[in-house]
Amino acid sequence: MTANGNVLTQLAAELARGAIRVVDLTQPLGPDTPVLGLPPPFANSPGVSFETISQYDDKGPAWYWRTIRMGEHTGTHFDAPVHWVSGKDRADNTLDTIPAERFVGPACVIDISREAAANPDYLLTRDTVLAWEAKHGRIPPKSWVLLRSDWSKRVGVAEFLNCREDGPHSPGFDRGATELLALERDVLGVGVETVGTDAGQAHSFDPPFWTHHIMQGNGKFGLASLANLDRLPPTGAVVVASPLKLVGGSGSPLRVLALVPA
Repeated sequence: MTANGNVLTQLAAELARGAIRVVDLTQPLGPDTPVLGLPPPFANSPGVSFETISQYDDKGPAWYWRTIRMGEHTGTHFDAPVHWVSGKDRADNTLDTIPAERFVGPACVIDISREAAANPDYLLTRDTVLAWEAKHGRIPPKSWVLLRSDWSKRVGVAEFLNCREDGPHSPGFDRGATELLALERDVLGVGVETVGTDAGQAHSFDPPFWTHHIMQGNGKFGLASLANLDRLPPTGAVVVASPLKLVGGSGSPLRVLALVPA
């Protein structure tokens, strides 16, 4: 408690007067939402579709509602540890068992937008993370590390997924950076603007999709298809990333919000 009330009262007051901004880090979710396709024989997630149950008509004269069909990992979404084989045996690894306090944490934003524009296969390295820390301070435990690539500004599914004959091409983390964040910094997880937390060519890595393998295998989380990371400072924001409480859920679309000093 303080002379002006507790810290939550102060937070509400700062939000009301505009001293703290709420930045939406979420992409719109609809039939045009990009979904990554996997080659045969792997099963694919469906795109987003809606079906009207009633809309002020004889099926429901005073209400409007819809059914929704999509995969758990669609649009701006959350990866739980159980999503990857490396995390399948961990405790509290599904959406209904993860403690709610693990969805909220400080944000550390690493800007690779210039590098990604020059090379869509750019990988963040351990040395680059350490250089960022030398400038902005050590990444604290239980924080979200967000990789700003400006990939969310790409227009259209083809440009966003950026697929060629050898698969998609998009930036991500190299193995050393992933291990540093998961094992030495004990982050909550990582977030990206691309369709998934691994780089587009991660199918050819050793192990394949190492960001998923290492993060989920160590009980960490992933946030994918984020937006507006260019509106966040390198440090100082707090991110709330709360997925649906799906029983046995491996992931979920979610609304990711950042609290940012004005």
